[in-house]
Amino acid sequence: MNLIVNKYYTIDKEGEVMTYIQFDFQNPIIFKETQMIKFQQQLKNIHHKLCVQKQQKNPCLDWMNIHQTEDNFKIQELAKKIRNRFQFLVVIGIGGSYAGAKAAIEMLQGTMNHRTKILFVGQNMSSSYIHQILEQLHDKDFAIHMISKSGSTLEPALAFRIFRTFLEKKYGENGAQERIFVTTNPNDGNLLKLSQKKKYTIFALPENICGRFSVLTSVGLLPMAVAGIDIEYVQKGATTAYKELFSQIFNFNNPVYQYVLYRNLLYQSGKKIELFVNYDPDMLAFGKWWSQLFAESEGKNHKGIFPSTVIFSTDLHTIGQYIQEGERHLFETVLWFENTLSNITIEADFENLDGLNDLAGQTLQNINKKAFLGTLQAHVEGGVPNFILTIPKKDAFSFGYLVYFFELAVTLSSYLNKVDPFNQPGVEAYKDYMYSLLDQCPIG
Repeated sequence: MNLIVNKYYTIDKEGEVMTYIQFDFQNPIIFKETQMIKFQQQLKNIHHKLCVQKQQKNPCLDWMNIHQTEDNFKIQELAKKIRNRFQFLVVIGIGGSYAGAKAAIEMLQGTMNHRTKILFVGQNMSSSYIHQILEQLHDKDFAIHMISKSGSTLEPALAFRIFRTFLEKKYGENGAQERIFVTTNPNDGNLLKLSQKKKYTIFALPENICGRFSVLTSVGLLPMAVAGIDIEYVQKGATTAYKELFSQIFNFNNPVYQYVLYRNLLYQSGKKIELFVNYDPDMLAFGKWWSQLFAESEGKNHKGIFPSTVIFSTDLHTIGQYIQEGERHLFETVLWFENTLSNITIEADFENLDGLNDLAGQTLQNINKKAFLGTLQAHVEGGVPNFILTIPKKDAFSFGYLVYFFELAVTLSSYLNKVDPFNQPGVEAYKDYMYSLLDQCPIG
């Protein structure tokens, strides 16, 4: 078993450790030195290529600097207005147009935090789901944030028509106008034309940033700000990750490069499935965002590691048996936070009828960590390699840092497999068949 440990620290103005990311790799496979040298050279070449393209202002790499250019003041002012005036914000979008914001809000505020009055629609066409949202909003004053590059993707387009019509019937066109905010292509598209005619507030969606890389634009930042998340702290985390993980001289002690190197070595050795593991249900949406990021970036030309997200210990009681003793074609990437947003201590019970007094005085976080360490040992010994990314705490800085970490990782990994990380031609296939069945022309 090999163990590689690296730590990255960020120092705040007072000189205290603000956050760090620690990367551990526990692996029962022994790699050949020739394999290591080959991948290391390929990564070095890709890194050099990205540096050159970035200097040449390659538009496909705009996501690398978006955290430095977004209009935070405009976003924060609008978010304050929405929070103070409306009871709900309805975010309409699909894929990257909603997944990042949902991931941030649930990670930082929890899935059960009812103070965050943000609802997500447009990610499905379920009449039951839409009906429940409309019922919830029946007597509420709400605003809409519509997110779509063209406005033609059917799921959010239909939802926008339904909820826009709902507002217009309730408040008239003028009343709806001041309650609708749109993020879209600033140069062309059905949504832009509609928004200009209706005089909605428009945010520009950077044309060269695909949806899954757009969370650090107004796509994700506006819903985050409405939820009360410090978006400047999010961007500070991303900026720090950029400086530490990309801008430094190429270094194989860099955790993002080690993650990319070893996951691709595992892929070549026959590990075709990556399980993204969290021990907190609040991280499920982040896992979904991660799954889309890697699936749409790497899964092309019959190549790529299949990404799936699980929550332990819950899913140890659903698919744990398969992980332990099933086909040996998977590995795990575990995201572990040392400190939780809150904690609970187990109290002693005089009767001890449940036999749990041996755990009295311990925190649930400590017990959860023992479950993590026990699972790690069992799975590695069972032939399932594990990556462990350790973060001190869940906060806005860590969210921004992790977003940049994984966006950079998937870019490097895709180029290693000689696929374009920034397109998704396969997504269009189901749309073409769907529109033909609806007796319509494909509209992208």
